[in-house]
Amino acid sequence: MSDLFEKLLIIRTPKIGPVRYAQLIEQFGCAAAVVETMDVGAEFRDAIMREIDFAHQNNIHYISDDCDLYPARLKDLKNHPPIITVRGNMDTLKKQMVSIVGTRHATASGMGFVADIAQNFAENDIAVVSGMAIGTDTAAHRGALRVAGNSQTVAVLAGGVDYIWPLENESLYWEIVERGCVISEMPVGFVPVATNFIQRNRWVAGLSDTLILGEADLKSGSMTTARFAIDFGRDVWAIPSHPTDSRGLGPNTLIRSGDAKMCLGVSDFFKTAKNDVKKIKSLEKNDSENNLIDKIGNIPVSESVLAQLVKKSVSEIKADLVVLELQGLIRKVDGGYVRL
Repeated sequence: MSDLFEKLLIIRTPKIGPVRYAQLIEQFGCAAAVVETMDVGAEFRDAIMREIDFAHQNNIHYISDDCDLYPARLKDLKNHPPIITVRGNMDTLKKQMVSIVGTRHATASGMGFVADIAQNFAENDIAVVSGMAIGTDTAAHRGALRVAGNSQTVAVLAGGVDYIWPLENESLYWEIVERGCVISEMPVGFVPVATNFIQRNRWVAGLSDTLILGEADLKSGSMTTARFAIDFGRDVWAIPSHPTDSRGLGPNTLIRSGDAKMCLGVSDFFKTAKNDVKKIKSLEKNDSENNLIDKIGNIPVSESVLAQLVKKSVSEIKADLVVLELQGLIRKVDGGYVRL
């Protein structure tokens, strides 16, 4: 990208965004010609050079929208970022993608459900896109990273591609860099403000043909992302949740309005879901365990209640619960057990 310096001079100039940038390039024909018309001081030029040098030293790459590596679905969007920064495996951006988002305050069963879906997409060579927030985003990224390979997931950041947020996800950040990629439209080192997260959500929605919404409050960033996806004409799915839980209002509302299809699992997307096959085989092994798991759903159920439902003592079902948990079919959470 021989004209990177000129392109960055333009897009980093205050009051020049994607719309004005595109207008200038169309008007003058190329970045160099645009820069010739601008009054660019030495201090600003030095700042751009420092950014480029820092990026080079830290294995951060720039991709402009005239490059083959620029994500095709993102490029199709009006006012897309003319340049993005990438850290990690840039080949990930060539893959088909699915976006998965949801609340930061997801339930254990909600995160487990999302992680399983993400894993199956990765197993089918589809990269999982999310925003690296705690909760649902983390579950989506980690579910994809269960699958061997070096191009399984994409994290879209609101700050610079080197700015790790939240700090709790630092280890996840480096794992994504190693086995996927993180991307941003902002300068390296940039510390985000609230409006940057809204724009980040727009790109999360735009990168993929399909968006899956997990648990989400009605007024949340995840719902904003879903609305962007709907506006873009993307295929939107929502995972239904309990109507008394505020985290179910987002997906349930989209399903009721017809703006999203109801997502009941990986079978909605793949004829043979590898996780489901494993679970079916495990369920066939033991009638006692099978009877027990039938009583466990998305709402936590205590051992004492389960014992009453299967007409056994708590001590009698403990061994079966341990087996089911080891098989990855259930998980112990506050209040009892939930099914995965």
